[in-house]
Amino acid sequence: MGLVNWEWRGRSAASGMAALLASVAVIALSAPAARAQQATQPAGDQTDQSKKADQEKAVPAGATLLDKILVLSRTGETAIESLASASHIDQEQLDRRMATTPNEMLLGVPGVAAQADARRVSTSINIRGLQDFGRVAVIVDGARQDFQRSDHGTQSTFYIDPELVKSVDVIRGPVANTYGSGAIGGVVFFDTKDASDFLKPEETWAGSVTGRYESNGKGWSTSATGAYRLNENWDVLGNIVYRNYDDYKDGGGDTVKGTGFDVLSGLLKTTIRPTDNSELKLGWVGSSDGWNEISGGVPINDADLKSNTFTARYNITDEDKSWLDLHINTSYNKTDLGLTSLVPLSRFDPITGDSIILPVGSTSTFDVGTAAIDIWNTSRFETGGVAHELTYGGDWVNDDVKTGGTAGGDSFYTPSGKRNVSGAYVQDKLTWEWLEVIAGLRYDNYSLKDGTHETSGDRLSPRITVGVTPFDTPSLSGLQFYGTYAEGYRSPSLTETLISGNHPAGVTFPFLPNPNLKPETGKTVEFGVNYKQNDILEPGDALRIKAAYFNNNVDDYIEGTSFGASFTNPASACPVDWDQLMNNPGYIPICYQYQNFAKAKINGFELEGVYDAGWGYAGLSASITNGHTISYTGVRADLATIPSSQVTAQLGLRFLEDKLTVGGEVQYNGKPKGNAVATDYTLVNAFASYQATDDLKVDFRADNLFDVKYANPLNGSTTVAVYEPGITLKLAATMRFGG
Repeated sequence: MGLVNWEWRGRSAASGMAALLASVAVIALSAPAARAQQATQPAGDQTDQSKKADQEKAVPAGATLLDKILVLSRTGETAIESLASASHIDQEQLDRRMATTPNEMLLGVPGVAAQADARRVSTSINIRGLQDFGRVAVIVDGARQDFQRSDHGTQSTFYIDPELVKSVDVIRGPVANTYGSGAIGGVVFFDTKDASDFLKPEETWAGSVTGRYESNGKGWSTSATGAYRLNENWDVLGNIVYRNYDDYKDGGGDTVKGTGFDVLSGLLKTTIRPTDNSELKLGWVGSSDGWNEISGGVPINDADLKSNTFTARYNITDEDKSWLDLHINTSYNKTDLGLTSLVPLSRFDPITGDSIILPVGSTSTFDVGTAAIDIWNTSRFETGGVAHELTYGGDWVNDDVKTGGTAGGDSFYTPSGKRNVSGAYVQDKLTWEWLEVIAGLRYDNYSLKDGTHETSGDRLSPRITVGVTPFDTPSLSGLQFYGTYAEGYRSPSLTETLISGNHPAGVTFPFLPNPNLKPETGKTVEFGVNYKQNDILEPGDALRIKAAYFNNNVDDYIEGTSFGASFTNPASACPVDWDQLMNNPGYIPICYQYQNFAKAKINGFELEGVYDAGWGYAGLSASITNGHTISYTGVRADLATIPSSQVTAQLGLRFLEDKLTVGGEVQYNGKPKGNAVATDYTLVNAFASYQATDDLKVDFRADNLFDVKYANPLNGSTTVAVYEPGITLKLAATMRFGG
């Protein structure tokens, strides 16, 4: 079983509310002590804090989300400065979304969707219609998340508790190829909390506790955070989160079986600053999750997942960050998933294809370890009036996959083996008055093998971007145009190359390995506009807009394909045991294999804009994505991983000297072409946040206010459509204390 006895999932709403009220009671009891501590602070300290608060209020509202420095930027750019499609989600936004799972953190980010069928604890991220097998690099504190399990629906999944995250950065398209091999779709970087973000300047220590209840699924969660500053150059932070959720109900009022889970997550991080110009961050992020897998409305497997990520990040610069700005990141991520059958399972033997019964207690195990090293340096200098930011570095990733268990079933189809992917790159960003040029070149190399197969390859991938800021009038000086051509290279995964055996359930047919798979090459053309302007309607307000059109041709695109056997030609590409076919009613004369297509053609438009003033903010984002595959014989087919086209509007109003924020979100989703489960639908959400005191905060959120019944179109490849949650009310209280 998971972390907690599964009978707990039947607890009533009253039990969940009791947990929240208990947390609030702790908060209430802590409040007098906190107030007493504040009362004993020296007057000078209070004056200093007041001055600091006035200074913070004096900062113009120009610090919108698009003005925040991207954590994954190798040259310290903000999203609005980036000559690429980039987005930033900060702590304030994350708090407002009250996310339970990773996909909720990405609400409204243009070009980005998440797939998380009934197994809500695991998520696969889609950027511009590309996902799975490393097409989107998901990175947590510098560590690649490469876990993969062969199944219907989501393939390459990860889990991180939103409570541990302080910001999320997204770069769309292969312009992100300096961040690792294979990211032809883009990169999503989750940065976890630091002690320096939690501690106030005058504090040596601080802590907080949060209690939260959700109405749909009768879920409750508790979180505790503590930080300590050993001295001005060394601090440490720890966080622990526990969540327990029953199955939720969809918009039609029907319970969606298998969506309940319990999870315990934790974070430890320390930051050491040996000198004024160097910093070392050591971190651990871990989780232990449990849920039931459902088939035909009946729990068939108990799933237990343990994930541990260890990271070390070191940065050293010279005095003025000119020639030396060196970063060394190392990481190791280990994910172990175990399945234990709860009922006898009718299966087909993966080797013979014969019908068998797996007894209760049969196991399948998936162990994936990913080690990585990423080193780069940026040198800044000028030649002939042209400023240069020259970035050069290299990276290496090793995936070690081990699968097994007594069931000989599910884990059999995720092959064991090892894959090494490495690369080196150089990129120069040249700036001269109104002109900016980025030129880069990346070299990629890969090799993968198991006991009988081995394959390898390499390639050079270029990038060229030109940006111009042609106007100097006050109203147009913030208008910038750019154009990009970039290529990316993704090597085949172990599963795509080596999968074999017979389909395990329902019907049986052979999976065929394909050691001759060609790597994918993404070739993207993108044209974009950035615009920033302050003091538009009133002093201190700000407008930021990013828009882009892209066209991505993915040569030798890899996709799973079924094709028929030939009775007249037994040696055809699909070999079938014809005697077994006649004797086994579950056996069908087809084969399944990952194969190359001539290309996948994907194009679309993305928009992200925000207006921010002291009294509130308004945001609008939109994305339209279209795509199809073309075979080597010219046959065209819809691409199953195209997400909904979306338009998301957000509005927030601030009251009571910014202590109270209320607002809402409206999101329209348009059905992708050729998707069997998708429909058009519109979601409406509302939220409120009240900072009652310096130490007490209350948050409320209502998701899917009108109880719409809808399914994620990315789940169209699953065997049964999984409907998303109906109306969900969330209430949380957080108490902070420190000294």
